[in-house]
Amino acid sequence: MAKRMTIIQGHPDAQARHFCHALADEYAKGAEDGGHEVRRIEVATLDFPFLRTKEDFEKGTPPESIRQAQDAIKWADHLVILYPLWLGSMPALLKAFLEQLLRPGFAFEYQKSGGMAKKLLTGKSARIVVTMGMPAFVYRWIFFAHSLKSLRRNTLWFCGIGPIRSTIIGSIEGMDEKQRLGWLDEMRGLG
Repeated sequence: MAKRMTIIQGHPDAQARHFCHALADEYAKGAEDGGHEVRRIEVATLDFPFLRTKEDFEKGTPPESIRQAQDAIKWADHLVILYPLWLGSMPALLKAFLEQLLRPGFAFEYQKSGGMAKKLLTGKSARIVVTMGMPAFVYRWIFFAHSLKSLRRNTLWFCGIGPIRSTIIGSIEGMDEKQRLGWLDEMRGLG
C-alpha cells in the first residue's frame, strides 16, 4: 500500500551539500520508485525564530514556514528525520524547528487534570537517520545514543508517533566512496 512520506532534512547548512542531503535524496528516490508520495522539508532554508518563552511555545502563532511544515506532517503517514550529530546532539536549528513545529494543539494537548498529554500525531511511523564522525558502535554503546533516544522517546513518542526506527551512520569522514555508495543504496532500499 502506498504511503505518504515527509522527509525532514535537518542539516543546518543551506549553502553546501552534505551527506545528509544525499541520504535524503536516496530515501526519497526509493520511496517514489516504490509508488509512495514524498514531501520534503529542508530545515536550513526555512525562516523562523527561536522560541524564547513558555508563552511563545504554548500560545504563539507559528510562522508561515512552520504552518506549511505542520501541513506536511499532518499529511504524512511516515516521517523521516535526518541530521548530523553535533556536540553529541542534533544541531540547534533542527531543535528549534521541532520546538516550533510540535506545539501544543498540533502535536499534543495538555490535560486539565494533569498527567500525560494527549498524543495528537498517532497513526504515523518514523525513521531517524543520524550521521556522525565517531564510529556508530561508540555512539550506541559508550554514549548510549542519548540524542537519538531523546528524539525518539521524549519528542516523537510523546506526540504519538510510532513505531520509530533508527539508522546510525558513523565514521563518515573516513568513509571511502564504496562505503558511501553502500549507505546511499541502503537509504534507497529503506525508502
